[in-house]
Amino acid sequence: MMKDNTNKRMEMNCNLCPRNCGVNRACGQIGVCGQTDRLRVARAALHFWEEPCISGEMGSGAVFFSGCSLHCVYCQNSSIAKGGVGKEISVSRLAEKFLELQAQGANNINLVTAGHFVMQVIAALEQAKAEGLRIPVVYNTSSYEHVETLRRLEGYVDIYLPDFKYMDEALAERYSHAKDYPAVAKAAIAEMVRQTGPVRLREETGLAERGTIVRHLVLPGHTEDSQKILFYLHQTYGDDIYVSIMNQYTPLAPLREYPELNRRLTEAEYDAVVDYAIEIGIENGFIQEGETAKESFIPSFDCEGI
Repeated sequence: MMKDNTNKRMEMNCNLCPRNCGVNRACGQIGVCGQTDRLRVARAALHFWEEPCISGEMGSGAVFFSGCSLHCVYCQNSSIAKGGVGKEISVSRLAEKFLELQAQGANNINLVTAGHFVMQVIAALEQAKAEGLRIPVVYNTSSYEHVETLRRLEGYVDIYLPDFKYMDEALAERYSHAKDYPAVAKAAIAEMVRQTGPVRLREETGLAERGTIVRHLVLPGHTEDSQKILFYLHQTYGDDIYVSIMNQYTPLAPLREYPELNRRLTEAEYDAVVDYAIEIGIENGFIQEGETAKESFIPSFDCEGI
């Protein structure tokens, strides 16, 4: 029988994400994600600011991984996305953390931006499941993912929580330096829905136990692109997915090169997107009310729980 060396090849010449930087992270080279293959986590604790069917009353067991391959100019988690914040841990310690979060009453294990550590995460999940992990696993992602990488997660992830950031390639290039983002995100989300099927909620609690919930953060001045995204999602998936329309865009630092983003979203802009969603028939989803666009909703990445 021929031995499958795919995992080794991916480690030697990393192509886990669409950047395909090809560096040898196993030998200490740093990828576009800002990381070697040494597992780094910035926070692992109960998190109460996800969608109601994810956080519930007890919270989501969110594990925030250091680094990111997308590098959005307005990133709300920039301190960890750039890769400078976090603590190096072993796969075994990650598995232990999953079990600790379960013991604390977490509704699920929420893997936030884990794509560049997907092989280590799979190993940790295998260990944790063998030792009694039974709550659902959520994969929280920008959707800038290779389908081949997502296929490795089949059977390990119960709920996908992807973003759909842009439909316009020019916006994707300007704000995330990824002109291919729309096509990549479409393919990635299709794979997620294939794996999970329609959203399934527990009748007694309303908590998600399986499915795909697509998030969209409305950017100031770009409601038309938001509407195109919602139209695509509804036409493609109907009621099989839930859509979460977010108003929490927060300019955390002066965006001198992007003055159009250097303000918060107006109520009128957000209402226009929500009204459009209702108009085209989207029924399954979430909207945000009140003043969610503030820094207090962004957790401190101080290695809590690591």
